[in-house]
Amino acid sequence: MKRFVRICNRIQYLGLLGLPGLLLNNKILSLLWLFWLFGLVGIFYNFPVFLQSLKQVWGMLTVPFRYGLHLPSPENYHSKVQYSLPFEGDWTVINGGIDKTTSHSWGIPTQRYAYDFVVLDKQGQSFSGDGKQLTDYYCYGKKILAPADGEVVEVQDQYPDSLLLGHGKVDCSAKDIRGNYILIRHAENEYGLLAHLKPGSILVKVGDQVKRGQCVALCGNSGNSSEPHLHFQIQDGISFYTSAGLPIEFTDITISPAPNYSRYDRRLTIPSTSSKYITRGQLVSNMKE
Repeated sequence: MKRFVRICNRIQYLGLLGLPGLLLNNKILSLLWLFWLFGLVGIFYNFPVFLQSLKQVWGMLTVPFRYGLHLPSPENYHSKVQYSLPFEGDWTVINGGIDKTTSHSWGIPTQRYAYDFVVLDKQGQSFSGDGKQLTDYYCYGKKILAPADGEVVEVQDQYPDSLLLGHGKVDCSAKDIRGNYILIRHAENEYGLLAHLKPGSILVKVGDQVKRGQCVALCGNSGNSSEPHLHFQIQDGISFYTSAGLPIEFTDITISPAPNYSRYDRRLTIPSTSSKYITRGQLVSNMKE
């Protein structure tokens, strides 16, 4: 079925051939526009994810209105909690930063200051071998840690890992783009989201009190994920859709340029001079005690 959906997603673009027919009022050519109907197959195949997209659009409209267009930023907001990195060892930031250029998703308020992390080798690769198996990826199955003390308020652990399609393509097998995730309340109006976790690996439940550095799950590839990685963000409420993302201030971490990062990501990297904010292209780790 998934293969059929992927074929339909490609076929829908044949609808572009109907554009000349619409412009020239040629009824035969304009019928090719109907190929866009194949796009409905993908929508109804995973309708919950489509609904999530609509909820995100709603958040894009309502969150700025709630803040009077002045969303949290490093200039006007400072964390009540300073956070540790939610993993052991050296990982690389592949998405995220504190400005529009480096942001994970600047236009989506909840994910404005989110981060994606993977483990890269010295050659700038995230996997060994041919990368066709989840276990080829260096970060897959690694421990995910609580970034600070807090209370678990949401847990989801019911989805399989998504398929690896390669070339950055995504095949979301879950009915939630976060896949398996944990949401932790660290302070009033500061909630930490850890997403794309390995199925069956979550070690906490709602109501549990967690300590900074405690292992809470393993890194996976569930949800809207093209390869195993960790998605981490701090938001000002429980809702994934109508909360504002908060800039994350880290404490006691080491930061350096990731070796050969351009082999993994050709986007421009902008060095950060801050010791508490991180950005893509950086190799980061917690300081050892």
